[in-house]
Amino acid sequence: MLKKYKLRSYNFILVFILIVTSVFALAVVNSANSAYTVKQGAGIAISFIIMIIVSFIDYNWILKYYWIWYAIVTIMLIGVLTVFGHGSHGATRWFKIGPVQLQPSEFLKLALILLVAKLVAANKEKLNSIKFLLLIACLTLFPILLVALQPNLSTAILLTLIVIAMLYCSGVSYKIFGIAILVAIPVLSAFLIYVVSVEHPILIEDYQRKRIVDFIEGKSEEVDMNDAGTYQQAYAVQAIGSGQLYGKGLNNNDTSSLKNAGYIAEAQNDFIFAVIGEELGFTGSCITIFLLFLIVLECIIVAVRARNFEGRLICCGIAIYIGFQTFINIGVVSWILPNTGVPLPFFSCGITSLLTLFIAMGIVLNVSLQRNVERDDDMFADDFRG
Repeated sequence: MLKKYKLRSYNFILVFILIVTSVFALAVVNSANSAYTVKQGAGIAISFIIMIIVSFIDYNWILKYYWIWYAIVTIMLIGVLTVFGHGSHGATRWFKIGPVQLQPSEFLKLALILLVAKLVAANKEKLNSIKFLLLIACLTLFPILLVALQPNLSTAILLTLIVIAMLYCSGVSYKIFGIAILVAIPVLSAFLIYVVSVEHPILIEDYQRKRIVDFIEGKSEEVDMNDAGTYQQAYAVQAIGSGQLYGKGLNNNDTSSLKNAGYIAEAQNDFIFAVIGEELGFTGSCITIFLLFLIVLECIIVAVRARNFEGRLICCGIAIYIGFQTFINIGVVSWILPNTGVPLPFFSCGITSLLTLFIAMGIVLNVSLQRNVERDDDMFADDFRG
């Protein structure tokens, strides 16, 4: 479980980037809604300590119990839907432990990354067999379906994208992906036609249908005040644009601020990037994206230098997780994607999200610590798509 490591092999660059990102994120949260500052600060501190502890635990030991992590999270998801679920904003996605509210779907992101990495590494010779891919599909789609039923369609889609991207990185043949794309296009088209044409579709909630329809039909010049999703995005775009180059400043008292006027709903959560755009301008937005890009890049660099295939695939999965989630969140806030509830990594309020992200970073740090151990480079060359 624990090994002796050389301190000079520790990835202090990644730790430094995470510290800068966390401090910057806390300052933005404080400006967005100071009522969450203490809770978010405590969450960051505790998660950071856990990350350091995890970074000294052999990731191969963690991976050894992938079935346990998968089973625990799946049971938690079932519990949320049946007995222990705590509802909010029309969805049941959380359960409470005292004052702490946990969201199991966040833990599922890391659990599926470990599951796919272990199964693929243990069955490299079966990677392109239909039987093996169906096994992966069944094991991953079951908990993803539980997430979709909460309902949390955006996270379910993100989880599916993470699994697909990891399979691509692991070396699944282009032929299989080509066939999958040819099948997916007509299925997706039929789904969109169904959603648009049926007033009360059974596959998704009415509010989800409305957001998809509004996005397909285009952005109206008049904001529909009866639809939270529409006005959230419309005001978020206005807020980002009003920030111009340098923004209005954190914790400002500007009377023209949409955040101060209360037009940015849940400013400390999914729409925190709108606060960054308004108060720190284009410059602050670029700094935010650059910090998250550096974290993703560092994960990829660690993956390239990993000692074995499992470590490489885990780091790639974590890079995919953070990269895709960042893209979706900013895409929603800037109104280039339909409105979905996906947090901005390391910035949006949420203890479960922070804990999952920092545990993931701890695993990446451990993979980096073991990079000087002899690697099986022939395996990388044969089985990993670079």
